[in-house]
Amino acid sequence: MSFGLAFLAHFNYYSEILIFCEKGQKFRDGDVLPKFPLGLHSPGETWHLSVLDTVFRKLSVLLSTFIQFSFLQMMKFAWDNYKQYALGKNELRPLTKNGHIGNMFGGLRGATVVDALDTLYIMELEEEFQEAKKWVEKSFDLNVNGEASLFEVNIRYIGGLLAAYYLTGEEVFKSKALELGEKLLPAFNTPTGIPRGVINLGSGMSWSWGWASAGSSILAEFGTLHLEFLHLSELSGNPVFAEKVMNIRKVLNRVEKPQGLYPNFLSPVTGNWVQHHVSIGGLGDSFYEYLIKSWLMSDKKDSEAKKMYDDALEAIEKHLVKKSAGGLTYIAEWRGGILDHKMGHLACFSGGMIALGAEHAGQERKQHYMDLATEITNTCHESYARSDTKLGPEAFRFDAGTEAMATRLSERYYILRPEVVESYMYMWRLTHDPKYRQWGWEVVKALEKHCRVEAGFSGIRDVYTTTPTHDNMQQSFFLAETLKYLYLLFCEDDVLSLDDWVFNTEAHPLPVNHTNFKASVQ
Repeated sequence: MSFGLAFLAHFNYYSEILIFCEKGQKFRDGDVLPKFPLGLHSPGETWHLSVLDTVFRKLSVLLSTFIQFSFLQMMKFAWDNYKQYALGKNELRPLTKNGHIGNMFGGLRGATVVDALDTLYIMELEEEFQEAKKWVEKSFDLNVNGEASLFEVNIRYIGGLLAAYYLTGEEVFKSKALELGEKLLPAFNTPTGIPRGVINLGSGMSWSWGWASAGSSILAEFGTLHLEFLHLSELSGNPVFAEKVMNIRKVLNRVEKPQGLYPNFLSPVTGNWVQHHVSIGGLGDSFYEYLIKSWLMSDKKDSEAKKMYDDALEAIEKHLVKKSAGGLTYIAEWRGGILDHKMGHLACFSGGMIALGAEHAGQERKQHYMDLATEITNTCHESYARSDTKLGPEAFRFDAGTEAMATRLSERYYILRPEVVESYMYMWRLTHDPKYRQWGWEVVKALEKHCRVEAGFSGIRDVYTTTPTHDNMQQSFFLAETLKYLYLLFCEDDVLSLDDWVFNTEAHPLPVNHTNFKASVQ
């Protein structure tokens, strides 16, 4: 057993004691302990109150040490291997020890560098942060010519650069964000102003994804620009960025919503829905997230965003939220009125989102939405708990007697996704129920056991085998999101306080109430 796993085993025992006490339960003289790994007490002997203070002193030190050791060690391990084998490429291939460029970023490089900047800074990995900053200063070239995802460039690159700027004040991050933002604007040159999903960053030509129905744009893509674009207008003094995203709101408010729901495909030419597929997972997810976060980022002044969120959630709950025979609450997908009883891993962010919104709901609805958030987060936890690796599949279903498990071979993989631990972080911050930290540690153990390889972390192809094969990809969002949310789950609440920051959908923190910019939309 590695030192990290041995340390985890010891920590888990002490955390159980802490969780027991945080729930308000008390040890009594004569209680029998099943084991005591660090020798303070012998297995099977009785527990005496005289050692309680000693335990908690040791536990406090152990917690502090372990938090620093585990997450800093994991982040440093991921970063150091990326730096050694793939610096300047977009992502690390840890099995073959080389870099991956991919075709999502239009010739841009260094996705992992930009995605990791704020996590390195928040974790106070100063040397590593300076390495990343130096690469941005010296090697990050925006004069590229290739096919880029408007969505991915916005959330990873612009979001990462904006967050780094707000955290550090370093002008290089601001200037790069603004320059890159300008390169995205031609995508909005459509009859409706709804941007197309793909843009050539050199020529400015844009088009829709070949797989998108009838040349449509994707709800989760054009609906996940608002936070970043308001900040671009604020920092540049140029209203065009804010005007572009406010116009998207105008189009969405004008078009009729079937049953109050937002389908995933919209024509950028006509402004009408192309097909009636509704999902809180892939293709739809972050649109809803950005509604509630736009309201929060505006210091609760953007009432339009709040109303859109409230109305959407009401429709989602009415038409998509279901409960399985086994009592698990889930959000189904909707295809023209017919339900598909599955949830994608991507949809598991929704527990945290609903909890965040519940904090600001009317008193009569607050507890209702907190209960819904709790139930959905529990369901996503079950998708992890029911796998052999204790990591969740890409999608899980509720049909044919199956609950919270993948039933198709194509859905059994895990690519280091963050959405489940994202909800754990929000639920912990908003309830302080210790089970969310306990569940977070379970994820850490599983990542260490099944995803750590010699030169980084890799996704796995099947969560239902204890000897999984690896996919040879350390995703940039693992450093941006998964490790950041796990770290914040165990930080004090004032570290990136939810009162002062909102996280974009790549977990890049943007300040609340910084952007008071108001665009005039004709």
